[in-house]
Amino acid sequence: QVQLVESGGGLVQAGESLRLSCAASGSSFSFNTMGWYRQAPGKQRELVATITNSDGTNYADSVKGRFTISRDNAKKTVYLQMNSLKPEDMAVYYCYARIRNIGTLTYRDYWGQGTQVTVSA
Repeated sequence: QVQLVESGGGLVQAGESLRLSCAASGSSFSFNTMGWYRQAPGKQRELVATITNSDGTNYADSVKGRFTISRDNAKKTVYLQMNSLKPEDMAVYYCYARIRNIGTLTYRDYWGQGTQVTVSA
């Protein structure tokens, strides 16, 4: 029932910035942890950043100091601000959310379809 839709990916030069957004559709739910993962061609999907419902954050070592994750609960949206992009950041970025159904008090994990980030040297 819940869907996650990413946007904001694109083609940039090394050193430039992008801001990814992930909006959730649906009703009668609340978010627990949300985050971003990425997968480069031929590589495993890896964690980029997470944010809890109390705004605690966690980042992969490779993006610390360059990326910032944030959330807007009213808009049901999580963001990833990516600065000083490097060619090694090139990947498909996936939104993740652990969601609680308010009526049933059950939890389920959701994934977006992914958005492509391309960084040229």
